Amino acid sequence: MKILLRGVGLALLVSGLAACGGGDSQSTMTATPQRGALIADPPQKVATFAPAALLALLGSSDLGKTFLQLAYTPKCTITVYHLTYDTVDPKDNITPASGGLMVPSGSDSGCTGPRPILLYAHGTTTDRGFDIAQLDASDNAEGALLAAVFAAEGYIVVAPNYVGYDTSTLGYHPYLVADQQSKDMIDSLSAARAALPTADAPSSTDGGKLFVTGYSQGGYVAMATHRAMQNGGMTVTASAPMSGPYALAAFGDAIFEGQVSDSATVNLALVLVAYQKAYGDIYSSPADVFASKYASSIETLLPGATTVSTLEAQGKFPGALFSSSPPAPNYAIYTPATTPPNLASVFAAGFGADFLLTNSYRGMYLMDALAQPDGGFPNYTDGLPPANPMNSFRVHLKGNDLRDWAPSAPTLLCGGNSDPTVFFFNTTLMQKYWVAHPPSPVPVILDIDSSPTAGDPYGGLKTAFGVAKDLVAASGGAAAVFAAYHAQLVPPFCLSAVKSFFDSH
Repeated sequence: MKILLRGVGLALLVSGLAACGGGDSQSTMTATPQRGALIADPPQKVATFAPAALLALLGSSDLGKTFLQLAYTPKCTITVYHLTYDTVDPKDNITPASGGLMVPSGSDSGCTGPRPILLYAHGTTTDRGFDIAQLDASDNAEGALLAAVFAAEGYIVVAPNYVGYDTSTLGYHPYLVADQQSKDMIDSLSAARAALPTADAPSSTDGGKLFVTGYSQGGYVAMATHRAMQNGGMTVTASAPMSGPYALAAFGDAIFEGQVSDSATVNLALVLVAYQKAYGDIYSSPADVFASKYASSIETLLPGATTVSTLEAQGKFPGALFSSSPPAPNYAIYTPATTPPNLASVFAAGFGADFLLTNSYRGMYLMDALAQPDGGFPNYTDGLPPANPMNSFRVHLKGNDLRDWAPSAPTLLCGGNSDPTVFFFNTTLMQKYWVAHPPSPVPVILDIDSSPTAGDPYGGLKTAFGVAKDLVAASGGAAAVFAAYHAQLVPPFCLSAVKSFFDSH
């Protein structure tokens, strides 16, 4: 319907121009929507932030306050635009999408002229209305941090919201669908390049260097995008995925084998529905997978307008992923897992009397995982995804696993070894894959939670991370550190490391 209406609109526009002999040059429309085409041209200006205003914005969130523990003075004013463009859904149908475009300007020579472009993929959100261009939104500390680290330091930033969010008309989000999400990223970049230079920063132009990064879900998306660009012959100057679930097949097996990450209930709700919508073979009915209490509503629940905490309080979403009772006696050792011991309390929190996935479905998954184990988890053999999984969910986790490529551009992976949300073995499994399939140049693997060594270029950040972690522990103990680790503690330090890495290229 959207394509038809846009075509009719063009016909009326052409008719009007023929009658009047002229038209408004500020907006253009195409007869047939195409990937990467701007929908609103020029994109809508959202806000301008001078350095002082950006500092004040950072100070309004816990994430920003953690970042401000580092010495930081922004040098550029940034103008933020709401970018709308056409991309595709998982079935390759053209669909509208949106994102943020952040353009630096100012008197500093590093704020104008030919600028590097940073393509950024954000982390998981359950807010259907999420718009990363709204830097002052209460749920967008990530956008403000991104603006501070890169846009205010002279990078042009392009950050899609992803299909399924903001103005998107798709009724779900294709969560961790590598092909679709990388196309969304690539199309947002095409649209942003078409929008440059902007009226408010006419001297800031595309300098030809392209850097790709992202955090958490976005770390996965960033790596998938680099892979897709490389396979498509596009030039990437350097990339730096952070804390992403790259080894999806191993990560899925770890969760079902009792190592339940602290966001697994939300993550599984998103990915199972996404894979059902994209591939059509996860279940015949939601009740095949989801507990009866949630089966009827789960497909339209996330992302949505109501927070997960509110949904839990209303009895519309559970706090646990699995039942405390194992599917069969031989699965008791996985209900929950107890090793590694530092994360045992996190694993245990994933089990309860009110749970999302049925015991029968978990049992079927476990049967397949034990018969066709992943080569990286629970034991390292060849490091590869399972050779012949039969469970449809495991088939698609393997199909979206990123242990199948090696970057030809400089690459940094950053994360923390005690991450309770996206286990660090996702990073170490990519490292081991690249050791066995050596890329050139060799990727840099950065554990921000490790001790600095002599001559370590990231030693200062590692030390600062330890200080920040100790401050959280002093006020709330180990539980507070786990609660803050993935979303508050790691991002500022990894992003700072990424900025340093990109600056060197």
